[in-house]
Amino acid sequence: MEATIITIMALLFLSFVALGVYVTVKVAKAAKRGVDRTIDQARRTVEDTTLRAKSFGQAGTAGELARLRLSLRTSMRATQEALQAGVGEDASLKESLDLFHRLSAHGLELDADLKRLGREPDRSWVAGQLPELAARTERITGSADALRRAARERALKFAEDDLSSLSDQIDVEAGALRHWTGPDTTPGAARAAGSGAADAATAGGWGQPSRPAHETGPATGGEPSAITAPDPRRTAYPWEKSARPETTT
Repeated sequence: MEATIITIMALLFLSFVALGVYVTVKVAKAAKRGVDRTIDQARRTVEDTTLRAKSFGQAGTAGELARLRLSLRTSMRATQEALQAGVGEDASLKESLDLFHRLSAHGLELDADLKRLGREPDRSWVAGQLPELAARTERITGSADALRRAARERALKFAEDDLSSLSDQIDVEAGALRHWTGPDTTPGAARAAGSGAADAATAGGWGQPSRPAHETGPATGGEPSAITAPDPRRTAYPWEKSARPETTT
């Protein structure tokens, strides 16, 4: 019996140790991913700032290469953010995101070529490569821009359709709330309705003989109760303050 208890305690201890090691590894990996993400973001920010400074501050081949890299990176990053943000709400954008991943491979290759040519000492040869590099950059950025604009136009179209449908429903509801302004509501009809209401009130409200004033009170048995306005103290809305109790003098 004691050996069984010791074995169970040992197994529980080993289980807790294994669980602790697993949690520690997972936390360490998550922290490492966070650190790597922060470092990558900082590196991209530094590179973008450097490219922007070179594109405005340097002329000739170096400035043109920096301008091409900055244009490529800005377009690809904007398209990636737009597609990743929209794919959660619109599943049809998944195919567009797959196409963008294929386009990103060409973009990364072009960015590496532009970066390598920026360190090329033969500037005259690099200048001869600029037209072809500019054409490749324009093709890739044009495709990325087309995907991004199509995704945004699709989202705007869905939002516009939803707003139009909602406006139609609100118009119908508003018309139902204003039922007294319909074509059947004429002065003669209103007078007839008022006369009928007065007759009904004289007859007791529901076609029953009216009771004397001293017999009025809460309805009992099968008698219908009089139509009265709801007690505001029993109606509570989150935007209303609670009604104060009536004071007696």
